[in-house]
Amino acid sequence: MKFVSRITALMLCAMGALPLAAKAQNQPKLIVQITVDQLRGDMPTRHMKQFGEGGFRYLLENGIHYNNAHHTHANTETIVGHTTLATGANPAAHGMVGNLWYDREAGRTVYNIEDPEYSILTSGADVDDETEIDPTQRAAKTDGRSPRAILTSTFGDELVVNTAGRAKVFGVSIKDRGAVAMAGHAGKAFWFSKSAGEFVTSNYYYDAYPDWVEAWNAKDLPRSFGGQSWELLNPVDTYFFPNSNELGYKPDFAGFGSTFPHPLGDADGRYFTTLLTLSPFGDKITADFAKTLIDAEDLGDDDVTDFLSVSFSVTDYVGHFFGPSSLEAEDNLLHLDRTLADLFAYIDAEVGLENTLIVLSSDHGAPEAPGYLASIGMPGGYVTPDAWNTAPAITRIRERFGISGALFEGYDHPYLTLAADIRNHPNIDRIVLETAIADELVAFEGVAYAVPSSRLREGALPDNALMQAVLNNYHPDRSGDIYLIFQPEWFINDMDGLSVTVTHGSPWRYDTYVPILFAGQAITPRKVSRRVHTIDVALTLSLVAGTRPPSGATGEVLHEVLGQ
Repeated sequence: MKFVSRITALMLCAMGALPLAAKAQNQPKLIVQITVDQLRGDMPTRHMKQFGEGGFRYLLENGIHYNNAHHTHANTETIVGHTTLATGANPAAHGMVGNLWYDREAGRTVYNIEDPEYSILTSGADVDDETEIDPTQRAAKTDGRSPRAILTSTFGDELVVNTAGRAKVFGVSIKDRGAVAMAGHAGKAFWFSKSAGEFVTSNYYYDAYPDWVEAWNAKDLPRSFGGQSWELLNPVDTYFFPNSNELGYKPDFAGFGSTFPHPLGDADGRYFTTLLTLSPFGDKITADFAKTLIDAEDLGDDDVTDFLSVSFSVTDYVGHFFGPSSLEAEDNLLHLDRTLADLFAYIDAEVGLENTLIVLSSDHGAPEAPGYLASIGMPGGYVTPDAWNTAPAITRIRERFGISGALFEGYDHPYLTLAADIRNHPNIDRIVLETAIADELVAFEGVAYAVPSSRLREGALPDNALMQAVLNNYHPDRSGDIYLIFQPEWFINDMDGLSVTVTHGSPWRYDTYVPILFAGQAITPRKVSRRVHTIDVALTLSLVAGTRPPSGATGEVLHEVLGQ
């Protein structure tokens, strides 16, 4: 049915029945795709009364709000969600199954967009940084970055193909993976290097920085926040969560403090740029860079639709450290609201909102902090695999299957990968072995399901939404052999040795639930409560711009965006 509906939509487009896609003069001059990292679907509406004019309120009051939108894959992480939004495909097709995965050919864990053939242009902009609050990047053995690991086309790619290279396509983010995934193969990406303190790119995109990038970096905007503190925007008694500081579960990272105000320290301090991105100032510099890009690259200045992706990362960092129902998360959202309002006003002045289509969504949602849940009498907690007594289970597996030596190559959550000798053993039935290991795993505290990949391949699992999400996340060359799902509101709070308050990445609804908002050109305001999915976004944008669908897109058309 999904295939039929896509073909029907394309036929209607060709026949002129879809007004935004039917005629070039009705296509937007600029499409702006905003991804707010870790923005759960309820968060914008929860704080609606606190927002000013022109930001979230503009989107919610003047746009189409899909308030029942979800990702359809299980591993709700940054690269997975961004690439899904960009391609309209699930990880099973686009291949980005996690921020990290075990590469069996290389014999090590790899970072999703690492690429030794394409180095960062800025000397010293390495990612192996002990001060980093995004430690997943440390798995990379190179500073090189490119989109070549993405296996299907993105909307931006198709826009470039359709316009014979005339469309300008860009991705901007603090996170490299947030920029690279959305820019696709044919666009250009810029991200913020904490070690260099500036926006960078790799020689996949450029041989040298454009003059305007050099000029932006030279003005040293990030350092201007040196010595400042993150202060509350409003009196504390006007907030939704004024008492969250009293619960005592928030960490103090590098002197940033567990309560307001949060000092960034001196601009020359070891952790300064890291703390900058743990505060609303990180999104402000991202928006400033994006505005400079719009002007310097003349986005929206001709009759060809251009595309700009801006991924705001601070919500994710704040959520990890303080939880989504904290004073910090709330105040950061109010700051982001002002940042969005400023960005939209700039776009209106430069291109015109009547000539621009804006879409906002998120790469994933988030659970609540166990400390917050405990304060209201709800269950939740941290899973600690290092504390599990696994020896008896391992002994039983070895004795049953006659195995000696290591059982596993590695564990990059949520995937557990079997040792190569065991995977390739001619006398071991993989389905039986993986099922036996899974049966042992579900006995440990916090584990809800352990899903054998061999059963996914054989179609031997229950037909329900949870298992379908795991299947949607499965790629035979990149996924591990057993997929772990923890109990709802239970998760590992350790990221490569860095203790955090909240970690997303599950198939439970709080992690899949995100907003989808369209506003701008030809949009009639309305709220839509039927269930829709993030794989619908790229296909819809393709119809708006009159391009081919991205190669792996499997979503449905959001017909309200097309005036239907």
